[in-house]
Amino acid sequence: LLPSTVQSSIAFTAMARGNVAAAVCSASFSNLVGIFATPLLVALLMTSTGATSVSWGAVQTIVFQLLLPFVAGHLLRPIVGGFVTRHKALVTAVDRGSILMVVYTAFGAAVLEGLWSRVSSADLLVIASVCATVLTIVMTVTWHAGRALRFSREDRIVLLFCGSKKSLASGVPMAGVLFPAAGVGLVILPLMLFHQLQLIVCAVL
Repeated sequence: LLPSTVQSSIAFTAMARGNVAAAVCSASFSNLVGIFATPLLVALLMTSTGATSVSWGAVQTIVFQLLLPFVAGHLLRPIVGGFVTRHKALVTAVDRGSILMVVYTAFGAAVLEGLWSRVSSADLLVIASVCATVLTIVMTVTWHAGRALRFSREDRIVLLFCGSKKSLASGVPMAGVLFPAAGVGLVILPLMLFHQLQLIVCAVL
């Protein structure tokens, strides 16, 4: 139910000689829409299990955590753009470090809550198999959809890489808002496996 990644979608598209401008637009648009679409989809598809309830307050929190920084970054670009360009290595380290800390904090909390006592090796294998199957289906569908729509090879590459990704950086904060703290680890476990699989498969491609 999550939006696409931004960084890896653009990076993989560039390495595969795809349409980078389209990848930037697609991934950014996916993230903006996902801020509102993900809570709505969770409310429609997951509340029947009693696992979660989505309130307007939860949506506001997601907007505050994900949309406002995005908007602020664009508004401040004329002021800080030069600094960012001059210190690209530092900004990249801070950016990746921030994502690492978000994921580490959420997963560390899940481990402390006994994640591995609730998930057996067989369960983990099933989850990984489902993730691999979903990724295979989505990548196959997006590539052939691009051909059916008669996209150029560059645009098919965008569709393949942007259309198959799921954002861990957006997913972890959203899960923390939408689900009870005790269940966040179980919720993000498939996402973490899917995220690693998508990086490995796309790197090979």
